[in-house]
Amino acid sequence: MREFMAITKALSDPNRVRMLLALRGRELCVCQITELFGLAPSTVSKHLSVLHNAGLVRSRKNERWVYYRLPGQGAPVMAREALNWVCKSLGGSEEATADQKRLKQILKMDLSEICRRQCQ
Repeated sequence: MREFMAITKALSDPNRVRMLLALRGRELCVCQITELFGLAPSTVSKHLSVLHNAGLVRSRKNERWVYYRLPGQGAPVMAREALNWVCKSLGGSEEATADQKRLKQILKMDLSEICRRQCQ
């Protein structure tokens, strides 16, 4: 029951759902996610923490950057099914499409520059 409640809580916020959709097929730095959604870094970190606690994302640290990705086949069944449901239901939505278009531009930007701007 606890795992189910954590997942439903994580999916109850539109920004967190959009973050999951943005992570489809790729790993993103917190700075890139912050740039994409235009939220404060602390807000993005809180959203990612909720997603991580629910088992819907995995993270790794590389030097000063923290990267997030969707979990692989080793994720609990409930998390995998929730992610599949989100992607099938909303993957083609207007918001998801607009986010993917914006993300393509962000991925062309220098990561150090993105992070430097956000830390000022």
